[in-house]
Amino acid sequence: MIKLQNLTKYYPSDLGKQYIFRDINFTIPEGRNIGILGSNGAGKSTLFRILAGSEYPNKGKVVTDKSISWPVALATGIHPQMTGRENTRFIGRVNGVADLDEYEDKVKDFAELGIKYDLPVCTYSSGMRSRLAFGCCIAIDFEIYLIDEATSVGDQKFRKKARQALLDKSKIANVIMVSHDIKEIEEFCDSAIILHEGELAFYPDLQEAIQIYKGL
Repeated sequence: MIKLQNLTKYYPSDLGKQYIFRDINFTIPEGRNIGILGSNGAGKSTLFRILAGSEYPNKGKVVTDKSISWPVALATGIHPQMTGRENTRFIGRVNGVADLDEYEDKVKDFAELGIKYDLPVCTYSSGMRSRLAFGCCIAIDFEIYLIDEATSVGDQKFRKKARQALLDKSKIANVIMVSHDIKEIEEFCDSAIILHEGELAFYPDLQEAIQIYKGL
């Protein structure tokens, strides 16, 4: 269960408060893989960041009893002065991973960092950093994975591996995805939430949602 309770989000401007959401009450259905659809500027990324806890509403709150990932492939919580291994163990402890040694090995294998796993992250390329973050996220069994353009990480070989890992997760957990690629939404999701003019509407039929979205 994920509930938005009286959720209000605005940004200040020279013209006054620019509202993205105003007193939204909405329950995101359980047991579905959901794509978030909406026109540019509708607030998709803002909603996504609020769900992830990386941005806060001006009023109201998100209530959930589910374990939710940080946005897959976003290097949130990765410390540049720590090594890949040290970052992995730190993230594992924060997320309550029981067997840190096993988790460490899974991340190292998935991220394909080799000996650089024991070098400071500040020496990594942006692709290496993203692969580390992706590995740390995918190796934890969350109930819901937040996916934001995650399959663009790394080279072609790694992107294929990342896509398959996320597809595997979508069969045993649930995903909430923001993507500009409709084909990607169709691949991962079975339903959608359309965000339009500050209102949210859930569509259990993904194709119906896509057709409505295209007509906005």
